[in-house]
Amino acid sequence: MTRFPCPYLHGEVELTDEREQHIAESHPDLLPDHRDLLAQVLSEPDQVRRSRRFGNARLFSRWFDTLREGKHVVVAVVSEESAHNAHSRHWLITAYIARKLAQGDMEWTRS
Repeated sequence: MTRFPCPYLHGEVELTDEREQHIAESHPDLLPDHRDLLAQVLSEPDQVRRSRRFGNARLFSRWFDTLREGKHVVVAVVSEESAHNAHSRHWLITAYIARKLAQGDMEWTRS
């Protein structure tokens, strides 16, 4: 398992081996060659949206001029609040490269 710092969530986002394998199989244009971009998206996103597909997921996105002549990398993160302590658990469910961003309610944008 890998953990990426995510200042927006005030914690770390987990990437399990199973989810990494899912991304590599479903989105081979992203993993394994551009694994470092996941960390960049989570540490300095351009936008954070609430997913319309998964109610408890956020979509972190960032534009990269150098990625296939300019593309967004989108990272979907689920958060779970713990009733037993003040910390939440955050884990990455998928990530992909996109020409345009999917719909979702804007939660935050870089100014």
